[in-house]
Amino acid sequence: MFIIVFVCLLLFSSNNGDGSCNNLNEKWSEINCNKQLNIENKYSVLANNVLVITVATSKTDGYERYIRSAREYGIEPVTIGLGSEWLGGDVQRSTGGGFKVNKLREELEPYKTDADKIVLFTDGYDVIFLSNLQTIVKAFKETEAKVLFAAESSCWPDSSLADKYPLPTKGKRYLNSGAFIAYAPELYDILTYEELADDGDDQLYYTKIYLDENKREKLKFKLDYTSQIFQNLYGALDDVELQFDDKEAYLENVAYTTRPLILHGNGLSKVPFNALTNYLARAWTPELECVACRDNVIDLAKVTEEQSIPLVVMALFVEQATPFYEEHLEKIYDLMYPKSRIHLFIHNAIKYHAAHIKDFVSKYGSEYASVKQITPDDEINEWSARDLALDHCLKKNCDIYFNVDAVVHLDNSATLRLLIEQNRSVVAPMLIRPGKAWSNFWGALTTDGFYARSTDYMDIVHNERRGLWNVPFISNCYVINATILRQYDRKKLGHVFNNFDADMSLCTNIRNLGVFMYVSNRVDFGHLINPETYDISMAAPDMYQIFENALDWERRYIHPDYPDNLHPDKKALQPCPDVYWFPVTSMRFCTDLINMMENFGQWSSGKNEDTRLEGGYEAVPTRDIHMNQVDWERHWLHFLKEYVRPLQEHVFTGYYHDPPRSLMNFVVRYRPDEQPSLRPHHDSSTYTINIALNTAGKDYTGGGCKFIRYNCSVVDTKPGWLLMHPGRLTHFHEGLLVTNGTRYIMISFVDP
Repeated sequence: MFIIVFVCLLLFSSNNGDGSCNNLNEKWSEINCNKQLNIENKYSVLANNVLVITVATSKTDGYERYIRSAREYGIEPVTIGLGSEWLGGDVQRSTGGGFKVNKLREELEPYKTDADKIVLFTDGYDVIFLSNLQTIVKAFKETEAKVLFAAESSCWPDSSLADKYPLPTKGKRYLNSGAFIAYAPELYDILTYEELADDGDDQLYYTKIYLDENKREKLKFKLDYTSQIFQNLYGALDDVELQFDDKEAYLENVAYTTRPLILHGNGLSKVPFNALTNYLARAWTPELECVACRDNVIDLAKVTEEQSIPLVVMALFVEQATPFYEEHLEKIYDLMYPKSRIHLFIHNAIKYHAAHIKDFVSKYGSEYASVKQITPDDEINEWSARDLALDHCLKKNCDIYFNVDAVVHLDNSATLRLLIEQNRSVVAPMLIRPGKAWSNFWGALTTDGFYARSTDYMDIVHNERRGLWNVPFISNCYVINATILRQYDRKKLGHVFNNFDADMSLCTNIRNLGVFMYVSNRVDFGHLINPETYDISMAAPDMYQIFENALDWERRYIHPDYPDNLHPDKKALQPCPDVYWFPVTSMRFCTDLINMMENFGQWSSGKNEDTRLEGGYEAVPTRDIHMNQVDWERHWLHFLKEYVRPLQEHVFTGYYHDPPRSLMNFVVRYRPDEQPSLRPHHDSSTYTINIALNTAGKDYTGGGCKFIRYNCSVVDTKPGWLLMHPGRLTHFHEGLLVTNGTRYIMISFVDP
């Protein structure tokens, strides 16, 4: 559908009739208020002599943006044609637009002899104003034209006419009909030149008149070759640069050193046009940042009755094995939104996660309005499942569709509420892989529809610019207003397009419908998991994610009190002389590490002969499994560097070795019927760490470590607590007898 709008310039004011503004608290609102109070003086003459014209058949996102930009510069649009049928053909894919010419001719009938009347026409979907009417009219009059059309670099729609165009001294040669300004009589003469069908091509119509030399001279019909007023983007992206002054962003044509006053995202320039409109027309300013973010928002706090809260279908998708999925589900549950207003839709394609989902639904499912599950046994592919979720939303008569993939961790429990309150057709929270530039949006596209980095991508990803950004691609987590779903079936708005993946297909279809997609980083919402190396064939596979998903690994496996260990005023526990005791790992770390070892199962014999060691001999043998046997040596050494070394430097001041070196890293198992204790010995280390992995008095009785020289024992060990003591000469020690059960400890000889 194509938008066109008729807009008559009106005086725009939010004053109270006495010259004062309404009470406005925010600085940006005060600036707008003061600006509006000055409009009457600036435009009193122009209001009677200028018509700003377009025609619109529906209020799309592009139209709303057009209206916003007009109002920003003092133009209050009056729209005709809303709700009527567009008869101008499929102008996005072919020729058409005669409907605009015919509507414009009808509107200009009363002004056909008014020699003082100036008419400014623009398309409505893909145009924004960059200046006020006073500046535009002044620039028009300086051209000494009676009719001035925008110019572009392509001869459309009939390239055979290219050679017939006059050759300009500089600038773009060919007419574009998306924006023009003219005196009413001359324009009416053009509009009545000949009959044009509604689905005929408007640009070809105007081109033929322009190429008639006699007509061109008579009408003083000119083109804006160097973008004094009109900037067409297609074929001119290298000509323009986004600039900032102290107050706002503006567009500069660096090819012709001009500052365009109206911007048109014609042809295949829609994506870069959308990117520019994130800033232009005072949508984002250096001082106030995202001004446009405040437009049309809603406040759910004002909804007093729960049944009036928007009804949501929250669709959860598990399309690949994903680490830290349990935490993902807990954060879904923690969302601050009435669960009675949420219908759950779950598509799980991975059997490994079936138990996680079963546990979640068992614990929390009854709190939601309903739960629909598609399991791995149903063998429904991702594309089909995602389309089914959209249809499920309509079946439930939902207001909001909320898509959340398994890789999404919504750390901000207000995410759903905030996205709904933003009140956009499609909006996503910005999510990144921590410490990386990988996110859930693209700022630009290649010509074939794949990822390209926009010039502001890094600024947005690193939150150096905060706001609401019109982007061509979002994924993983987003809200779709259900009014959009009701307008289009799955053929037009679904997850299938050519051979694209489901996300690319959906976004391509959304773009083709002229619907805007936004990503918000107004606040921090959460982050993305990296599933690329997740190997569910391993026991406790999440333990291996210390590199790829360090943040989530730390949250699950490091003791919540660990940061207190390093507080300058915190005195470390010292159960024996120079033996320090720290809470370091969580109980989940302990159980997962035991699981890794028992799943591997190849415990050493406890004898001196040990083929795992260089030389094949162990002086003080234990029943153990080395970290390198379970492919966890590299991970453990990283753990030593990141979590153990700071503790060592804190208590054994003056000794620095980064990274720490350790050749012997292993889990020991003590049992009465295997190896119940360990004889007195020195460790071959600068210092040794010993982490208890299970609970004394519950999982086993007896056990502990005795430091013989000091006649001091540590027996009431706690899972996840680390003992650190010097090796070699000073701390001769032994492992005390385990009388019942099984005791597990993790040992490292650091800096041998």
